[in-house]
Amino acid sequence: MVDTRSKWEDELGRWLKPFLDRLGHKARRRMCPLYVSGLIGPGDRKSVQPMAARLAPGDYDQLHHFIADGVWDAAPLESELLVQGDRLVGGKDAVLVIDDTAMPKKGDRSVGVAPQYASSLGKTANCQTLVSLTLARGEVPVMVALRLFVPESWTSNPGRLKRAGVPVEYRAARTKPEIALAEIDRVMAAGMRFGCVLADAGYGLSAPFRQGLTTRGVAWAVGIPRHLKVYPVGVKLIWPVAGRGRPRKRHIPDILSRPAEDMLADAKWQNVSWRNGTKRRLEARFAAVRVRTADGPPQRIKDMGQQHLPGDEAWLIGEHRTSGEKKYYLANLPAKTNLRTLAATIKARWICEQAHQQLKEELGLDHFEGRSWQGLHRHALMTMIAYAFLQYRRLAQAGRKKKNQRSTTSAEHAGRAPSHRRSHRSTTTSAMPVLQKTNHEAKRHE
Repeated sequence: MVDTRSKWEDELGRWLKPFLDRLGHKARRRMCPLYVSGLIGPGDRKSVQPMAARLAPGDYDQLHHFIADGVWDAAPLESELLVQGDRLVGGKDAVLVIDDTAMPKKGDRSVGVAPQYASSLGKTANCQTLVSLTLARGEVPVMVALRLFVPESWTSNPGRLKRAGVPVEYRAARTKPEIALAEIDRVMAAGMRFGCVLADAGYGLSAPFRQGLTTRGVAWAVGIPRHLKVYPVGVKLIWPVAGRGRPRKRHIPDILSRPAEDMLADAKWQNVSWRNGTKRRLEARFAAVRVRTADGPPQRIKDMGQQHLPGDEAWLIGEHRTSGEKKYYLANLPAKTNLRTLAATIKARWICEQAHQQLKEELGLDHFEGRSWQGLHRHALMTMIAYAFLQYRRLAQAGRKKKNQRSTTSAEHAGRAPSHRRSHRSTTTSAMPVLQKTNHEAKRHE
């Protein structure tokens, strides 16, 4: 009888070879597959001690040293993850989704832990927050970056940062959009292929973030709060007439900016369906108009105080969900883009939430029990590598299934009896749940 668990572990070993080649030392080359196997395999807890107890009881010290204290550089493995992620799902039709995910924690010593708003929990909680980048094509996501956001309660305390081993270059305060732009620079430098960057309103409300994407020549579609100001697309800059005093030296817009929800109040709304859900086609009412963003230089306009001048032209998109909820977005996609394409692009962002949940529930992203910056990021890196491997298996399985279907169809057209189709189910039941849509995704988006 074939040992199916050994079979998938052998496949993992082959797939990990490019990563192991970058690790160098033979002890690390042995610990890396062991750690990733522990994340993928069965077991409720995916922290070091229970994984070592299940897989290699005598190797706990080495496994702990590998992830928490070992002197090795994670950057080569992070670079290899970008290469493999691009190979799996990269392309012009791929999207790069920017988001963050919270991991609740007790106490105050784990690096970056603080009371902060956790979108996944819908409330403020004591947690760590990781900024994430997810490369996705179709409904196949691959997480390619996770970087800790360090709150002000940490950046203002040098001793605390030092005790947690935060590298000097990460000790200065950085916003989540700033972290995201730095990571986007890293993936672009690695040659990762994608057609559009997507983000929620937590990032979309940041004018420097949107402008940073535009400066990098990237197409983007982001959520915004309903009160974010925009100008009509036909706004013009005029010379104000001075009633008294010196002549004015700066142009002002001939129309004042308006909140996004007001700009769409009289727009034409249409029912749009963008993809199949788990139970039915997903649809909502959408409207879109061309606008100028109100994120130019600030300037006093008449008696209105400081106002931002018109910026770049973009799409303003509104969504009315069947639940009654209303959402608003900005996108710098071409002016000729149709409403269905705008809606489908915006809604492609859901895939990162599925990936976050799968990384936590199936691979133990939030199970790490150490306190250091190095240990947390190495554990996060191993979960992303494990996730990429499972997506590799998913795509390989789909490819084999399509090949068998074509072979069967050809045989039937040739007048032969249909051939027996072999089952290509996963060789490990523990690997399969991470490849399925989660109930959370269905509930949230359908």
